[in-house]
Amino acid sequence: MNSPTLSRAVCLAVALAASTAWAQPAPQHYAELADLSLEQLTRITVTSASRREELLTAVPASIYVITQDDIRRSGATSIPEVLRLAPNLYVARADAFQYVVSARGFSNILANKMLVMVDGRAVYTPLFSGVFWEAQDRVLEHIDRIEVISGPGATLWGANAVNGVISIITKPAGETQGPVLTAGAGNSERVAEARHGGPIGSGYYRVYAKYTDRDGFRTTSGGDIGDDGRTATVGARFDWDTAARHVMLRADVHRGEIDGGPVREFSGASVIGRLEQQLGGGSSLELLAYYDRTERMHLDTFEETLDTLDLELNHAFSPLAGHRLVWGGGYRHSRDRVVNSPAQAFLPADRTLGWGNVFVQDAIQLSPALAVTLGIKAERNPYTGTEWLPTARLAWTVSPDSVLWGSLSRAVRAPSRIDREVYFPGQPPFLLVGNDVFDAEIANVAELGYRTQQSETLSFSATLFHHDYPNLRSVGITDGRPTFRNDIEGKVSGIEAWGSWRISPAWRLVGGFVVQDIERNVIPGRADFGGLALLGNDPERTAQLRSNWSPTRQLDVDVAVRHVGKLQVDVPAYTAVDARLAWRAARNVELALTVRNAFDREHYEWQNRGLSERAWLLNLRWNP
Repeated sequence: MNSPTLSRAVCLAVALAASTAWAQPAPQHYAELADLSLEQLTRITVTSASRREELLTAVPASIYVITQDDIRRSGATSIPEVLRLAPNLYVARADAFQYVVSARGFSNILANKMLVMVDGRAVYTPLFSGVFWEAQDRVLEHIDRIEVISGPGATLWGANAVNGVISIITKPAGETQGPVLTAGAGNSERVAEARHGGPIGSGYYRVYAKYTDRDGFRTTSGGDIGDDGRTATVGARFDWDTAARHVMLRADVHRGEIDGGPVREFSGASVIGRLEQQLGGGSSLELLAYYDRTERMHLDTFEETLDTLDLELNHAFSPLAGHRLVWGGGYRHSRDRVVNSPAQAFLPADRTLGWGNVFVQDAIQLSPALAVTLGIKAERNPYTGTEWLPTARLAWTVSPDSVLWGSLSRAVRAPSRIDREVYFPGQPPFLLVGNDVFDAEIANVAELGYRTQQSETLSFSATLFHHDYPNLRSVGITDGRPTFRNDIEGKVSGIEAWGSWRISPAWRLVGGFVVQDIERNVIPGRADFGGLALLGNDPERTAQLRSNWSPTRQLDVDVAVRHVGKLQVDVPAYTAVDARLAWRAARNVELALTVRNAFDREHYEWQNRGLSERAWLLNLRWNP
């Protein structure tokens, strides 16, 4: 569809939606939304910062929460697109399915310093300590919230939680009852979702499915880079509750194929179970177990079969007045089997890996206004043995609605298979090989933050941060051949801030920015032959502003403006405007039109791989 046709379509949709919305009476369900949002604004709870439920306004950490309402009003169809809503994250789209997601520097398709979890399950590959985002295709309507922590979370969550933690938390089955059908189509994407939920015994269930079909990106010359593809997910979740116990069981199966850049096929299945038991006196116990199997093929590069079993136990209690202590431990076992190619090899091809940890953290109330949190984790990995991950946080409650906090932390990025066992190419003569003495990358982090909820309508958060990295990954010479080494040091300093202002019950503004200075240098007396270029490609400034406006009970008008400063290599600064118009034609029917890059025909987001172009998607949601 060309631009004039698209413009006429938007104008027609606005006219129809507005005329119909004003003509119809307001359904009671939507009449309550504005008041509910005002209440929720001051009562958002999170769990990722301390492994216990607490009000967001009192958390001594740089944490942003993406709510289900934010997700719905964004018009996003994938997890990475949703993550653009977090001002403390940098998200870039490299092609139709690959994304760069990072915080505080080190942006890369193979980013390895962010820990990502879904319902407590780490979606992590031991190949490079990161996430294959194309395999994380979720039904977005089932997400309750996404808690995004920028800064280290290693004491509670372990290695690789260096620059941040992304915790995706889905809704209990009891909150997703009945059938829902959603279908969307546009000039570059087709997506369909189906769900049904109901009671089962003393609990609830939901079954669901999602299918996504995307066109490939193109280059400035008009050529298709051939990365069109399809993904599908089916699954079920069950929840049972008693007065003191909650049990959750969820199972998913997924499959995907991408036609180029390179050709990729992936599939997998996972089962996760969680028991939460209240023990009385404010004490609680949580047991988490999951099994995951993933199969992946990158044409002419490698094939992998990965089986992972993980067990975790956490216990929270108050041993003394003024103390809130949580302790626990876990063990993860993986069997990784790789089929090598002439282009790349992992040696040994088959590897059994194990990670174990124990941790303890105590939040101590020193006075009514002053609290200190002390914690430490000992985590053992198969490459460098035991790593110690301590943290100390001090929080001063300046007023009932404001907190000033500071922290000192140590985090590590444990070696992965690519650091220790990779060979490029897959047969001699080798141009680059893993190093069996490659060490864990260390981050020493200091933070100073302030958060305030001035009223039901106005909130603000700001954090100053400084990260010191003494031994980042480099490319050097070991025993006469090129290997990965730890010969680069780095520093990242900056400020991240965001705020929310509800101008009226029907209109809310959300904005934020990050300004950071990134330094990476070869350690004096050592050498690097390409490692600096591999560490990341980052903007020093990002900013965003979102407007969510509901002029009537049936109409939503949402606009988001994102600005990304120029990257260090190849990508100039750009500003993108996204818009969504949603019309509730009836209580159980919603029609929405989303336009991406509304005022920008095309731009690069990541190192000239493929162009992000103007795109539109028309979406219909039916709740029969």
